[in-house]
Amino acid sequence: MFPTINLKETGINLHRIMDNRGITPRDIKEFLNLGSVQSVYNWCNGLNMPTIDNLYALSQFLQVTIDEIICGNREAIIPEPIVIMANSRTRRLYAYYKQLNRMMAA
Repeated sequence: MFPTINLKETGINLHRIMDNRGITPRDIKEFLNLGSVQSVYNWCNGLNMPTIDNLYALSQFLQVTIDEIICGNREAIIPEPIVIMANSRTRRLYAYYKQLNRMMAA
């Protein structure tokens, strides 16, 4: 399935985040230096999306990641932990551990 963004759900989510932080559409308009507050209302109503630049700035202003703002049909990406190995024996044991975990999950 091709990942898509749900405009309506994203708007609802953006509005919820704003409410939780006590931020008004006018605050966002002023922070992003938008021409009118109507743009923010259109985002919250799911009529359109902010540009990637505005999403980037919004994530900073709201103190959330862009992924926390956007809602879509993509499965969550769970990053694999970074493991630093001291020697070849440890690397080999970790490789076996990962392989066993994959076999047990299947």
